[in-house]
Amino acid sequence: MKVFGFAGWSGSGKTTLIEKIIPQITGRGLSVSVIKHAHHGFDVDKPGKDSWRHREAGASEILLISDERWVLMHELRGAPEPDLDVQLGRLSPCDLVLVEGFKNVQIPKLEVHRPAHARPLLYPDNPAIVAIATDGELDAPLERLDLNDPAAVAGFILHHQGLI
Repeated sequence: MKVFGFAGWSGSGKTTLIEKIIPQITGRGLSVSVIKHAHHGFDVDKPGKDSWRHREAGASEILLISDERWVLMHELRGAPEPDLDVQLGRLSPCDLVLVEGFKNVQIPKLEVHRPAHARPLLYPDNPAIVAIATDGELDAPLERLDLNDPAAVAGFILHHQGLI
């Protein structure tokens, strides 16, 4: 599987950009998976539901399955957070995995940057960043992509990953 990441400050538009480029990639007949790193606790379950009750009772893993989807919830219960390689190993085979977050992991990344937010660029301190998607003017030694052109961003990623 090819792996490509996205880095940027909160609110820069990483999730929205990923959402817009997925159809650009799948429209070419390629399969895509996504790993999103959250910096704080989250819950995909609902209090009071059976699966929530099972987790609250102490189950380590709960697998929910229907005729439309399945999800495996794993409680760390104090164990360390698994690294990206472990998480990649849990995914089904696909052509490309898009990774949001994991700023310090050395995989090729696109920095998503909005000059209007007045936040510093990440690329000077992160050699894994290979290009910058922005909605403004930018003077940087990396390739600049238009944040509002998901087809061009998808094309860059696919070309960079050797998928086209």
